[in-house]
Amino acid sequence: MASKVAPVCQIFTFQDCKTSPDPIYEISARCLSPSPLPIVIDNGSFQTRAGWAGDAAEFEAPKLLFKSVAARSRGAARSETQIGNDISNLEPLRWLLKSQFDRNVVVNFEIQELIFDYVFTHLGVASEGSVEHPVVLSEAPCNPLHCRQMMSELLFECYRVPHVSYGVDGLYSYYCNNAQRKVQPMQTGIVLSSGYHCSHILPVINGRMDAANCKRVNVGGSQAASYLQRLLQLKYPGHLAAITLSRMEELLHEHSYTATDYHEELEKWRSPEFYEREVHRMQLPFSAKVLGGGVSVEERHERRAQQLRRLQEINARRRGEKLQQDQQRLDKLLAVQELLEDGIVDQFHRNLVELNMDSAEELQSYINKLHLAVEQGRQKLLHSDGAEGKTEVSELEPPMDEGDAAVLMDPDFTEDSLPEKPPNVVQPVFNMAEYHQLFVGTERLRCPEILFQPSLTGEDQMGLMETLQYVLARYTPEQQEALVSNVFLTGGNMQYPGMKQRVERELLTIRPFQSHFQVTMASHLSLDAWYGARAWALEHLPGGGGGEPEGWISRQDYEEKGGEYLSEHCASNVFVPMKIVKPAPSRPAEPAPVGMAMAASPASTGFCRERDWDQDRDLDQDRDRDLDKDRDQTGTLTRTGTGTGTLIRTGTGLGP
Repeated sequence: MASKVAPVCQIFTFQDCKTSPDPIYEISARCLSPSPLPIVIDNGSFQTRAGWAGDAAEFEAPKLLFKSVAARSRGAARSETQIGNDISNLEPLRWLLKSQFDRNVVVNFEIQELIFDYVFTHLGVASEGSVEHPVVLSEAPCNPLHCRQMMSELLFECYRVPHVSYGVDGLYSYYCNNAQRKVQPMQTGIVLSSGYHCSHILPVINGRMDAANCKRVNVGGSQAASYLQRLLQLKYPGHLAAITLSRMEELLHEHSYTATDYHEELEKWRSPEFYEREVHRMQLPFSAKVLGGGVSVEERHERRAQQLRRLQEINARRRGEKLQQDQQRLDKLLAVQELLEDGIVDQFHRNLVELNMDSAEELQSYINKLHLAVEQGRQKLLHSDGAEGKTEVSELEPPMDEGDAAVLMDPDFTEDSLPEKPPNVVQPVFNMAEYHQLFVGTERLRCPEILFQPSLTGEDQMGLMETLQYVLARYTPEQQEALVSNVFLTGGNMQYPGMKQRVERELLTIRPFQSHFQVTMASHLSLDAWYGARAWALEHLPGGGGGEPEGWISRQDYEEKGGEYLSEHCASNVFVPMKIVKPAPSRPAEPAPVGMAMAASPASTGFCRERDWDQDRDLDQDRDRDLDKDRDQTGTLTRTGTGTGTLIRTGTGLGP
């Protein structure tokens, strides 16, 4: 939230953090014995986190954290692809960046394969033949079956992993924080998860997600960053290139906050004192060198004299060129007039037509005007030649266009070349540093507000709390009390200061009078999904005694039940099997014997009704009459056994 004690002028600089390539770790012996440790991958749409599910202290945190993007030029080899932290600066390659996600669902499995290659290689796993470690992978809530099928196919067929477990990142975070608070790991509650591309409302009933009432809001961190970028680019059109998406993400993470009461907070920003105290001035990089700085008075006078001489030379050259053009035009007109004086009337009229003139009087009028213009030009040229300080213009200087006014300005011309003002006039000093500052005021709270009011960006959908109210209305009052008694906030887009207070205030308005609710936040909003997946994997290791543990999909399950199969557990989606029946390829009807064809009825096909059969029978009678006429030229006629009475010609057409 807005800080209470702050300096009068708060100036911040952009960090512009550059990432360094991840090291390639050597796999530890603890990862291989007594059994291979599971690899935990939080496959986030903004950042991928990967590590080992082990008890040792070295496995408590993810080994790899990198952005889920890949950059590869068109036509480049697969080995030339840059993944995650290999890209030190995203902005020059922004147009090349590709992600495996569409919103929060994996659709580009070529990029996903590159991400897996990067993870396994940097964890020290030799994936040339196969990956002998089980994999715990996060997926989107209510993930489409086709996407899970493609993911399982990639892991089992390409990497030949022994076991795979899928879970929802928000539920993993919920599982982790319940374990930290030493309460029932998965009790009844409702999870509000907001990520980079979208936000989710996940009700949990008796430890299992209620998939039928899960809702998604298509607003997340990427929409907030794009909205902030548009606001600042409209506010500072002179710094469009400096207002990059990476800097906007830094502004959101470090300088934004959520207002408890949005309209009341905007009213505070109307106060000049509040604005000066709370506005964040973001300093953009700039060059402190100012043109003309440190120039003495003599140098200034000399520069002004050189500028004056240059302008005089340019004007004299332009007058000479204009005089030459007028003289050539006058000579041409006089030559035409001489044709009339010599009596060559036909050629005179042809020349008048070429000059677009109608009569000799019009020709004489043009000649008089050009005489006057030539005389005036000569006088001006003579006057300029007699001026002091006249220098010859170089012949190598290119000619100027008459309408080109830009060349009248010298490239080194500065404000110092202007006439000096009287000493009693105070000249304003141009502050270059202040010109390169972005004043981030109400934008600090307007961008996080789109999570509650998507209409600010033009999105025609409900906000997070309106959607929560809609979800709660689908339950009984007793279930509602149980759900709101444990409202859990998680996700990287929930890290704005004041988010918990805002959710509590919104719940106070939508819940009945004197009803109780409790809002808690994840201890690590971005990393708790990985920590929860690791904790779950430690408690449900595959390959133990007593059969296959809950939540793991073995290779045998994949081969028997299909790639879309999901073994449910407390932090997973609900598996809804769907059998997609593929239409059988159509085959041409085979000719049947005449007796069998005549015995066929509409009941043998199940597709024809009596009315259709009558219509087909009438058409067959018409065909019979037509065929009788050509019987001498046709062969045997056979009726197909399709139940429609169709006749097919099977002869050679050579007669009996």
